[in-house]
Amino acid sequence: MNLEWSQEEKAFAEEIRAVLEQELTDDIREADRYATSVYPDHKASMAWQERLHRNGLAAPHWPIEHGGKDWTAAQHYIFACERARARAPSLSPMGIHMVAHVIAAFGTAEQQDFFLPRILSGDVFFCQGYSEPNAGSDLAALQMSAVPNGEDFLLSGSKIWTTHAQEANWIFCLVRTKNTGRRQEGITFILVPMDQDGVTVHPITMLSGETVQNQIFFADVRVSRNNVIGEVDAGWRVAKYLLEFERGGSAYSAGLKIRVSDIEEQASTIAKGEGKLIDDPIFAHKLARARIRVDILEVMELRLLSSAGKGESVGAMSSLMKIMGTELAQHLTELALEAAGPSGTVFQPHPTRPGAAIPDYTAPEDEYVSGATWQAVAPLQYLNERAGSIYAGSNEIQRNILAKHVLGL
Repeated sequence: MNLEWSQEEKAFAEEIRAVLEQELTDDIREADRYATSVYPDHKASMAWQERLHRNGLAAPHWPIEHGGKDWTAAQHYIFACERARARAPSLSPMGIHMVAHVIAAFGTAEQQDFFLPRILSGDVFFCQGYSEPNAGSDLAALQMSAVPNGEDFLLSGSKIWTTHAQEANWIFCLVRTKNTGRRQEGITFILVPMDQDGVTVHPITMLSGETVQNQIFFADVRVSRNNVIGEVDAGWRVAKYLLEFERGGSAYSAGLKIRVSDIEEQASTIAKGEGKLIDDPIFAHKLARARIRVDILEVMELRLLSSAGKGESVGAMSSLMKIMGTELAQHLTELALEAAGPSGTVFQPHPTRPGAAIPDYTAPEDEYVSGATWQAVAPLQYLNERAGSIYAGSNEIQRNILAKHVLGL
């Protein structure tokens, strides 16, 4: 494995930096810097998607025939790293990174022609309808029904922990169309307009005070059979294909390096004893260990990249990357909270749009706990990041996958 980029790859990185420098405005960057959710600020993310789309860079990972780029695996990785280094907001994954791949792989020509251009432009914005109150990690236990009715289905049931349901105009759902045989055999993948009669969205207030997640109720919602992706009763295969794009990214380390740098900068402003917190050997040791863990993760990403470039199977590596990336992200929020000190205990929940930064931070009058905005954000980021090891398949599930496919247990 070569850890050095080629001259061509270095030139490619320079081209990407130039585009980012030109298109990434301060307001878009700052809107996401103090975001407290695991998902990006919606308005900033969509504004950024529009600018990327204008440069043909909103979905370079898509198939070429649908607007993607003929890039190598290394170029895709470089693109992700440069975006993170520039502090560009991430794009909401449900459309561009998840359901779009399913539509491209399993959808009809009509479905591809309608949805894919509109996902790119942002005119169609998806949320995900997988989990139910009694079906989360055990996804095959889902019970939301789709009963045939002429050329349509009538959908009844509930989905929960649905991010961005307030903003979405479409949802992709797993529904049960058959109750006989193996549980996985009676599941269908279907696309549902959110403005359809019978769809009700109930926001769920999180620990941070944000309404990031939602529960959605479906009461005899009529949906055309033409909205089924793949075959009726064969949605489990489609769902598993989508999860390949949900679990495990290829460039966790770039964003985590930025977090480590932020914590180092913040700790250098906090007084401790006769010096600063960053000079404290115990805290410095914790931060150094975190930096080493990020470096290890980066090397593993490059190993994965090297294997993919040779056409080798990466197997269950996405599960390993998901575990390492999310648990390290959680650890860094703990260090940020420690750096925030007493000011990090001032809990200021705010019912804003999902992922938004605190719009008007009011410093407490008590001088002991008053602090900077990053200190007020630290506890909210800490609380929300707890979900990182649960969503997209809990880390316990990921460890079971590794045990089965890597260790043969």
